[in-house]
Amino acid sequence: MDEKYIDFAVRKAEELINIDSPTGFTDKAAEYVKKEFEKLGFSARYTTKGGVIVDLGGEDEDDGIIIMTHIDTIGAMVSGVKGNGRLSMSPLGGLHAPGLEGENVKVYTRDGRVYSGTIQLPNPSVHVADEFDKAERSWKTLECVLDENVKTKQDVLDLGICNGDIVALDPKFTVTGSGYIKSRFLDDKLSVAIALSMGKYIAENGITPKRKVWLHVTVYEEIGHGGSASVPKGVTEGLSIDMGCVGDGIECTEHQVSICAKDAGGPYSYCVVSSLIEGAKKEGADYCVDVYPHYGSDVETTLRSGHDIKHGLIGPGVYASHCYERSHKDGVKNTLLVLKAYLGI
Repeated sequence: MDEKYIDFAVRKAEELINIDSPTGFTDKAAEYVKKEFEKLGFSARYTTKGGVIVDLGGEDEDDGIIIMTHIDTIGAMVSGVKGNGRLSMSPLGGLHAPGLEGENVKVYTRDGRVYSGTIQLPNPSVHVADEFDKAERSWKTLECVLDENVKTKQDVLDLGICNGDIVALDPKFTVTGSGYIKSRFLDDKLSVAIALSMGKYIAENGITPKRKVWLHVTVYEEIGHGGSASVPKGVTEGLSIDMGCVGDGIECTEHQVSICAKDAGGPYSYCVVSSLIEGAKKEGADYCVDVYPHYGSDVETTLRSGHDIKHGLIGPGVYASHCYERSHKDGVKNTLLVLKAYLGI
């Protein structure tokens, strides 16, 4: 796999990550993905839900493959305007409050205005607060402090901000000289970029896969129903490309591609997992096989929705999932190699 495809994936990941798209607020990210695949010469369309279906070509339409990635991310929603002009928030997806203190955010109003702010504790100055270290960090205590001269609830309402507005976190994307990719929302925009890079590889090399290949970029994965619909006719197998878990009890590192044998939803198809392992060996990819204790994927949702397909899950290793995440260019490369082998190209 030429280095240019790894660099392309990293570049596209940065572009996509910098488009705010918490669950339920994904239209601009979907538009970006659709246009990028169309630039490569592929046919793409929106689903009714707002996801994107891409036709990557292929011959056998009765034994098709659907690849699933997702562009929705964790985030928050305004759930209340306090009397002092601060905002209460409710999480979108699995965003955990303790790691949010001091994070910069954007607040998107229904009429298109955007305001900046910061997530803080009430009375956050250590030179003033009596028990700063002991203060609870939770959705009940953390608040959004707007970068506007607001002192009352009415001041905030006059800005057009109200309950239901979207709160998006600053992703803080960066790539180090040693190849580490650090950002929020590598889950799962890094894998969307990997799929886009594979599309570039297919297009530039004039490849027609032996099996029909579809890509579904979903928009509700973080709340559990992203892959529940929009499976094209003839698909018999599904592969989620999501993050590979990194942490205690898991073998995967940020440099590897993780092949998931089982997660919280149960085992993945034995034959699909076996074929992914064989493909990794064939391509010389640095891989591991893991069991994830707290995880669920788009393709599991597809099965639960009644679709009769086999399923698998791979992803580049991602450290500190749902927090400030870290992966590596090596993980991108190894994921591309396994995907290449899986598609038989």
